[in-house]
Formats: sequence, C-alpha cells, structure tokens
Amino acid sequence: MEETVLVQLHALAREAAHPAGATACRCPVGLLADRDDGTVVRHGGLVLKAHAPDGHQEELRSRISLAAEPALAPVLLAPLPRPRRELGDRPLTAWPYGTPVDPDAPGAAPWEEAARLLAALHRTPPPPGLPAMRAPVKAALAVERMRRAVPGHPATATVLHAWHTLPDLPAPQALCHGDFHLGQLVRLGQAGPDPRWRLIDVDDLGVGDPAWDLARPAAWFAAGLLPPEVWSRFLTAYESAGGPATGSPGGDPWARLDIPARALTVQTAALALAKSTAEGRQLDEVEQVMIDTCARIATLRTELAPPASP
Repeated sequence: MEETVLVQLHALAREAAHPAGATACRCPVGLLADRDDGTVVRHGGLVLKAHAPDGHQEELRSRISLAAEPALAPVLLAPLPRPRRELGDRPLTAWPYGTPVDPDAPGAAPWEEAARLLAALHRTPPPPGLPAMRAPVKAALAVERMRRAVPGHPATATVLHAWHTLPDLPAPQALCHGDFHLGQLVRLGQAGPDPRWRLIDVDDLGVGDPAWDLARPAAWFAAGLLPPEVWSRFLTAYESAGGPATGSPGGDPWARLDIPARALTVQTAALALAKSTAEGRQLDEVEQVMIDTCARIATLRTELAPPASP
C-alpha cells in the first residue's frame, strides 16, 4: 500500500478506536499485514482492514454479514461497526484485536481448538446466496502467478506437472473458511485455562468442500513438516467434534483429503517460486520441501499421504 494511503488508514483506525476524539493515547499501534489481498493495521483494541479493490464488494458484504451472525459468535470473530465503508476504492472493515498464535512457541499451538472451530463451522448450514469459498480459485491463481513470473525456472515444470495430476471433484456444500492456517486464529481476552480462540479473515469464506480447510495441515504432514503426533491430535479433535470433511470417523481420511492437500502443496510451491524470484533470493528449506513434494506428486501419481508406519 502506498505510504500516504497507509497514513490515512492509521488515522482512520485511531478515529474508530477513539470516537469521542481523544487527543492523546498510549495505544499499541502497528501494521499487521500488507499483502495483495488487504492491508491491516491495529490501534489499541481495534483492527482496521482495507480490502483489495477487486470488484467483489457484494460477496464481501455477504461474508461480513455472516461473520456478524450471533450463532457463529463462538466460531468466527465478529466485525465491529465501521467508521466509514471505503478508503478510496478499497472496502474497510473493523474488528476487535485478538492475540495471534505465537510462531515462536510451536508446542503451544492450539491445534485441537482450531480443529473444533473448523468442525463447528463445517456443521453450520450455509445461508442461501453465500458465494463459493475461494480455496480452489486461490490455488489456480497461484499457479497462474508462477507461470507469469517464472516461466523458465527449473522447478516451474515440476509444479505444473503436479498441478495437472489434480482431477476435478464434486464439491460437498458445507460452510468453509477457505484459507485456514494457524495465522487465522486469535485469542480473545487474557490467556487462561479456557482460552477463547476464534477464526478470523472471512475474505475467502463460502460454500464448498470442507476438506480444503484441512488441506494445508494435511499437506504439511505429508511433506514431513508437521509431526505425525500433531497431525493426529488435530485430526482426532476434528472428527471427535463431528467434522464432516473426512467422511466417517475411523475411515481413511485421505480418500477425501488427498486432492485438496495436493492442491495446497502446489499452491504453496507456486507462490514460493514467484515470491523468491521477485525478492531475488534462493528458496528456503521449507519452500524447497514443497517443491520436492510436487516432484513426488508428479512422478508417483499416488496418494500424497505418507506410508503407514510399520
């Protein structure tokens, strides 16, 4: 985001946090994210997001309205009243600040809580008129971005080969987050024995196959980046909470998760190639693992899941 627009966004966040016109404050402020899909700033207990000017404001309004439904308050972070609706051509939304998952404490990551929230979301009947969740579209956009940015990179062909192994599948019609990872969780209130975690960022929320919401941790597990015991905790908590994405509890979850997990692997690898090239750097270790997993997908054309332990 341009610096002048970012200054305006911070000013709007301050105004929203202090509607009575406070002249001075000691609120923590900062830039939380600045990506193609949105810019997010914090002022004290308020977060203001300027969404991308992508021409899909009606869909965004539908998603925000759903997040405000009282029935989903235990699952989704609810929006706050907005001081104004746009900043130029970018829609604005306001949210309460929540404490994110600590990336430096992987052992304390709330995998079970995340699984239960996803299960509750997936069990909620989607309202009429809700748009499709955007996970499959985002995977395709990542591949197209890679094609444009690095057509001659040695790994591009590998990622494309993996992409072309993916069949089209009929999508169950469940309510889905559309972009789940641990960065989409915040804790409300103080840390305690019963933390109140909520899912955030409803930009990709919609109707589709709930297996896509499990696809990223499934892909990490299959690539060896998520320990088996963590994956087992996550999957067990999800199925115990009645989550429908894997079919019947106790069955083979990969019958439903395999294709979305492959797609998320390809998406991650494609974005890694595009971003590392744009930044003029080599792939890091995790990014290289995802490229290597794409090679495995393209060569073996079998289920992504690791073989069972002997």
